Amino acid sequence: MTNKGVVVVGSANMDLVVRSPRFPLPGETILGNDFRTAPGGKGANQAVAIGKLGGKVEFVANVGSDAFGEELLSSLKAANVNTSNVTQSATEPTGVALISVNGIGQNTIIVASGANMTLDALAVRNALECSRAEVVITQLETPLECAELCSQKPVFILNPAPARNLTQPFLSKVDIITPNETEAETLTGVSVKDQDGCEKAAHVLHDMGVSTVIITLGANGIFLSEKGSHEHFDSMKVKAVDTTAAGDAFNGSLAWFLSESRDLRNAVQLANCVAALSVTKPGAQSSMPNYEDLKTLANHLL
Repeated sequence: MTNKGVVVVGSANMDLVVRSPRFPLPGETILGNDFRTAPGGKGANQAVAIGKLGGKVEFVANVGSDAFGEELLSSLKAANVNTSNVTQSATEPTGVALISVNGIGQNTIIVASGANMTLDALAVRNALECSRAEVVITQLETPLECAELCSQKPVFILNPAPARNLTQPFLSKVDIITPNETEAETLTGVSVKDQDGCEKAAHVLHDMGVSTVIITLGANGIFLSEKGSHEHFDSMKVKAVDTTAAGDAFNGSLAWFLSESRDLRNAVQLANCVAALSVTKPGAQSSMPNYEDLKTLANHLL
């Protein structure tokens, strides 16, 4: 079966990253260790995750007509991402993310969306109609009307980040949803602290029309719920350097593995490995592993 690839509809940001021993308290100023800029944005990260694995991926997004926008386009092209549907706004700046990383690799992120929030729904519709890909993944860093258009593809994966409330009519169009604990609680009102919480939250999402629920639990692994059955997958044991974009590594690679017609369980396990590899390196797109990295860690699953 010919793989028709994946369409990623989403955001592209320039990450402004400061590392420090710990996060400051409210009102406190502390000295950081270093500062750097790096291409990011949930959508772009997920597209790069696919491209670096050797997958076929088309990216639909909007950046500014500025230096950050040009740098993001270069980074995407270097990762073999098709950018023919990335537009450049003449009025809005490229989105930025202010990221703090502490001494144990945890992060906090504030996003200024910029051009991401002026992504044109008509452009998204046209890109999806022209694409032969059967799998599409999107997030919530662009207008919701753009995400809603993704339901026209046979497999619609929603990474509901950042957390926000969504309606039942919209969720009923989603085939696979991939919240983390915070996002799952926002969507369902259920506290997701353990297996019981995961199962209850998944039940709520199933009742709202989503057939497959995958809750990412960070270092605690992955929870999968489909057709009334539940399964937990442990995270891979690695030394975390920077957890930035680990969720994007999981989501992008999951979409790619599903586009290869793999069964869901195998795709989740492989995506879990990709996410684990991503936290062993600093940065967002720069931390995404290639196929050889994955083969070394998870050849038995490929």
